[in-house]
Amino acid sequence: MAIFIVSAPSGSGKSTLVSRLLSSDAGLMFSVSYTTRPPRGHEVDGLSYHFVSREDFQAMIARNEFLEWAEVFGNYYGTHQGVLEQARAGGKDLVLDIDVQGARQLKSRIPEAVTIFVLAPSREVLEQRLRARGEDSGEVIARRLRDAAEEIRRYKDYDYVLINRDLARSDALLTAIVRAERVRRTRIEDQIRPILDTFEV
Repeated sequence: MAIFIVSAPSGSGKSTLVSRLLSSDAGLMFSVSYTTRPPRGHEVDGLSYHFVSREDFQAMIARNEFLEWAEVFGNYYGTHQGVLEQARAGGKDLVLDIDVQGARQLKSRIPEAVTIFVLAPSREVLEQRLRARGEDSGEVIARRLRDAAEEIRRYKDYDYVLINRDLARSDALLTAIVRAERVRRTRIEDQIRPILDTFEV
């Protein structure tokens, strides 16, 4: 099973790219994170996030139920350990949409996970995208841009960096990364051995 971690500063287009990837590849399962923040817009509990109270989240931390978790903008976000078994049982590869803090934690626990960083082509473009969403106040946008500068400096922690200048091209590149990683030798050793065995005399 391959595990793909996708991170990006808010407004870089990560969620759109992940959504397109999932809709075009039936072999992938999305890891629905837990969060204590309220739903936004058309977000649906259980599909966008598992929305839980701060008390419930803290109880899950105490029970060591998360692969990774972090506090961002005053809210908790975390990946439950159960998603790994769920993906494995379904024969799926797992896609996680998590921030830089969470990606670092998860990579330390699962070193073979593939990390992908999505980057807007400039600060100006990122700000335009954040404002076009119409979800945040000017103060929140300014804070997101400050945080983006810090997140972007962590790009060297990632296996791939995808500069999202054009949605169609970025979509194709993300799909190509997933396809290439699936045929990495270390992932298909169990398929190679039976072929070699047919050549044994």
